[in-house]
Amino acid sequence: MIILAGDIGGTHSRLAYYDADGKLDCLVEEIYPSAEYSGLDAIVRDFVATHSARSGLVCLAVAGPVRKGQVRTTNLPWVVDASHLAQTLALEHVTLINDLEAIAYSIDVLQAKDLETLNEGDAKAVGNMAVVAAGTGLGEAGLYWDGSRHRPIACEGGHTDFAPTDELQDELLRHLRAQFGHVSWERLVCGPGLVRIYNFLRDFCRGNEPESFNLEMEQGDPATQITRRGIEGTNPLCVQALELFVTLYGNEAGNLALKIMATGGVYLGGGIAPKIMNKLRGPSFLKAFSTKGRMSDILQAIPIKVILNEDAGLLGAAHCAALRS
Repeated sequence: MIILAGDIGGTHSRLAYYDADGKLDCLVEEIYPSAEYSGLDAIVRDFVATHSARSGLVCLAVAGPVRKGQVRTTNLPWVVDASHLAQTLALEHVTLINDLEAIAYSIDVLQAKDLETLNEGDAKAVGNMAVVAAGTGLGEAGLYWDGSRHRPIACEGGHTDFAPTDELQDELLRHLRAQFGHVSWERLVCGPGLVRIYNFLRDFCRGNEPESFNLEMEQGDPATQITRRGIEGTNPLCVQALELFVTLYGNEAGNLALKIMATGGVYLGGGIAPKIMNKLRGPSFLKAFSTKGRMSDILQAIPIKVILNEDAGLLGAAHCAALRS
């Protein structure tokens, strides 16, 4: 059984054919720069035309809420329609799922080498689980425990209201409210969010930005430059920005864990977490995650793991298709 799986994000779109006879085996994978295409249809046509394998099962994970077989993508000007894609591929049916729902599906089939533990938590942990993924945006999903298996559920928790926890974050909220009106967690806990944090600290806290770094920001990806300098410790303003970013990531991961009672574990997906592993291992993330007043003991017992496999969304989409076949 051949499955066409996709993981469609604001930066990259990944498509792959999987052989699902036995364990999932990736036959071929391609990565496309999402913004260079007018829509997902064009990417799918390119992939299918390039590779000769044919599939009767298609599951595409898309960044955005799936409603009645359609997704208006959050960070791209696309509308993805399952029925239109089915016509494009000459298939009876195409399944669309949320991209974080796909990562939730992947947890069943990830291997030990695909995960890095941040918090051991309770060795006998059982119950619901949560996925929080910072990348181009902030995605969230849950897995509820039905007594025998975990069942993924999609959500759009990244778009809930940002809640500051100290005076600096109060100032940050006021600053962003003037720009956006509604300030969600996704405005901060993502790549562009790191840049917003840096700009806020530079402009409102009188941080010193070296002229040479300003040029680096203009010539390269600003979030990447801030992250690199923050990890190296060579730019105090970048160190502060990355530290605040990690704190906010921990805050919201703990919020989601409480909302769905994720006593079975919290998984950090997306492209950012593996790149800042040493910062996540520091005290800021875990302190922000677990400092929730009367619920702190519950949060301290929750295992936290980072997903290292960048193809987790693809793998999860393929696993979802296999389960529904």
